[in-house]
Amino acid sequence: MAVTAAANKTQLFISNQWSGASDGASYDDTNPATGAVIAQVANASAADVDRAVKAARDAFERGKWATMAASRRAKIIYKIAQLIAERAGDIALLEVRDNGKTLATAKGELGAIVDCFEFYAGAATKNYGNSLPGPMPNYLAQTVREPVGVVGAIVPWNFPLLLASWKVAPALAAGCTIVLKPAGQTPLSALELAKIALEAGLPEGVLNVITGEGRDLGQAIVEHPGIDKIAFTGSTATGKRVAATAAQTVKRVTLELGGKSPSLVFDDVDMQQAVNGALYGIFYNAGQCCEARSRVLVQETIADEFIAMFTAKARKLRVGNPEDPHMQIGAITTQEQLDKIKSYCEIGASEGATLLLGGGPAQVGEGFEEGRFWNVSAYETQPAHRISREEVFGPVASFTRFKDEAQAIALANDSEYGLSATIWSQNIGRANRAAKALRTGTVAINTPYAVFPGIPFGGYKQSGYGRELGIETMALYSEIKSIITYIGEKPIDHFGV
Repeated sequence: MAVTAAANKTQLFISNQWSGASDGASYDDTNPATGAVIAQVANASAADVDRAVKAARDAFERGKWATMAASRRAKIIYKIAQLIAERAGDIALLEVRDNGKTLATAKGELGAIVDCFEFYAGAATKNYGNSLPGPMPNYLAQTVREPVGVVGAIVPWNFPLLLASWKVAPALAAGCTIVLKPAGQTPLSALELAKIALEAGLPEGVLNVITGEGRDLGQAIVEHPGIDKIAFTGSTATGKRVAATAAQTVKRVTLELGGKSPSLVFDDVDMQQAVNGALYGIFYNAGQCCEARSRVLVQETIADEFIAMFTAKARKLRVGNPEDPHMQIGAITTQEQLDKIKSYCEIGASEGATLLLGGGPAQVGEGFEEGRFWNVSAYETQPAHRISREEVFGPVASFTRFKDEAQAIALANDSEYGLSATIWSQNIGRANRAAKALRTGTVAINTPYAVFPGIPFGGYKQSGYGRELGIETMALYSEIKSIITYIGEKPIDHFGV
């Protein structure tokens, strides 16, 4: 049985100070694997959002962060990375208990989080402007990049600290101040980040963390006139509301939304490599991943062999106690999500999809009766089946057969989403033709790994807009200012008076 830490009370982090919610409200945060309460979390209100925004606005307008030498900002961001690395084991365990992901998954994420902060520590000194050709003789023209202002960062529950780092690190590097709202279900690692930022020497008000359950808190952030930019990761439906609301105050917006990403498996693959990669592509983090390659498109000449090998390997995956280092699939983070997965499996069966394995909850054993677990599942589907078109966000794969390269690309692009894809083929020419034809933000060839600091990540179509993780991201946290200087010796006297 997993050992769960005793419940503790958390507070909001505003202007480098810890305080309860203004009305004293709190809620229980539970371990998805056991149902045990692990923390009583401060439940912020709109009044607390206003406090946090004012702190961030004051730090931006009167503080020294935006005007601090980029090299000094870089040192503080790098110190944050070092402190996270030093405490990676403890933070990973906290993430496991708060989110339900496996310990191996959480440890891998901590390495990526450290890499992210280190990358943007380096990027802080490389947010360049340009020298431009003078518009006329005796003129100099240049652009400079200045921080966009106060950023409202709203992150989901599937990768709590990882996705927070994708927003906080570049915003800090650009000189912005931040109001960070973690998901209500997984707030604890964001609060650890606040402690680390304080220890690293981040000035007062530069990073503020507010916690709370329900949608009202996020809505208050998006509506607040004191926030200049929203960086949001979440569902497409919620992203549309965020964009519409942010437009009322002309906020800049970055949206990283849903996906129904494909793996395209051609008949010249290394079968073992492709099966192993496709397994990871969908079942990583229990399928609770926006870029999960949940649509497995297989060339019909190898489909029977591929599906048989995939399902045989999938049956060997271990579902259970996330703190057990031997487990490969952990808990489903929320009850709402578990219900959604169950609903989609029922829809798949009702529409005629063929169940290949799973399709129901997993029985884990003593001590986990109150936990939320779902067996790895797979269906053979037709393109019109909802389970192969809509985002399930769970450990559910759908298989569809194709005849040739043209049909594979057509099936892959026949989606409202466009976040990620993987191509499996030993024919490098075909792999690159397909990569260019796919309408998706990231394409991986012969690997399930597609997300790395330094490589831009984001979507086409209804998977959102803007990019995270790349050097290009710095521009999204910056404003471009043009400066035109007259350097002629003769005074300008246009009207001659």
